[in-house]
Amino acid sequence: MQINIRGKNLEITPALQDYVGKRLSKLEKYLDDAHTDAQVTLSVAKENHIVDATISIGGLLLRGEESTQDMYASIDLVVDKLERQMHKYKTRINRKLRQTGLKELNEQYINKKREEEEKDPIIVRTKRFVMKPMPVEEALLQLNLLGHDFFVFTNAESEEINVLYKRKDGNYGLIGPME
Repeated sequence: MQINIRGKNLEITPALQDYVGKRLSKLEKYLDDAHTDAQVTLSVAKENHIVDATISIGGLLLRGEESTQDMYASIDLVVDKLERQMHKYKTRINRKLRQTGLKELNEQYINKKREEEEKDPIIVRTKRFVMKPMPVEEALLQLNLLGHDFFVFTNAESEEINVLYKRKDGNYGLIGPME
């Protein structure tokens, strides 16, 4: 496995580099000697040590991100998350590799990406629904009940269409027209 480690607001020490390499080598048992790339970004924001890792396996991407107060703990959590993902997809990965071979799989993936880039995006689905006026609290409840990332509703207070969305940090955002 080829590992590329980057530091953001942090100098990558040999100890950190060795630790990441040692922990990611634990995942090689799932790879069956396939050529894979791992991109690891270590960063520090305020007091949080953030590790973001992406592993490319013949067209499949596995990604994990963790943030704790300790960089080594963050690395451990990301590797555990990636290991769970690899275990989950192991049969699928192995089946694809056995059926087509890694080289053919990569060529198919590259060709598919080229085709997708050449196409203009199109609207594949249109959805219409009646929007009853509701307060923001009820819209938040609906958003959580539906399990979506966003919810469009008519705000009962302003009588305007608003969008309530879930942010990466776990909080919520509200989008509405300017007055």
